[in-house]
Amino acid sequence: MEIKEAQRLAWANKIDKGFNTSDVPLEFMLLHGEIAESFQAWRRVQPDLGEELADVALYLFALAEMNGVDLDGEVERKIAKNTHRQYAQDGNGVPLRVSEGHS
Repeated sequence: MEIKEAQRLAWANKIDKGFNTSDVPLEFMLLHGEIAESFQAWRRVQPDLGEELADVALYLFALAEMNGVDLDGEVERKIAKNTHRQYAQDGNGVPLRVSEGHS
């Protein structure tokens, strides 16, 4: 399934179920909660990690739709941008961006 279709379906589910479709700050906080649940599932080695990560994606897709963001296109552009960036490690082995790598 493409992101565009998942975004549409996540939004349709919110409308069908009568979930929030207008309070953007609330959606950010609910997304934050889903990320926390995913972390807990990972940390506790629970079998529902995949489902929790799917919840994160669905909240993100709906938030993008709520704000008129074509997440499919944005992810594609961001991956291309990240592909061209160049990094070097600092003295502690932390990667630091040294170039946007524009071609």
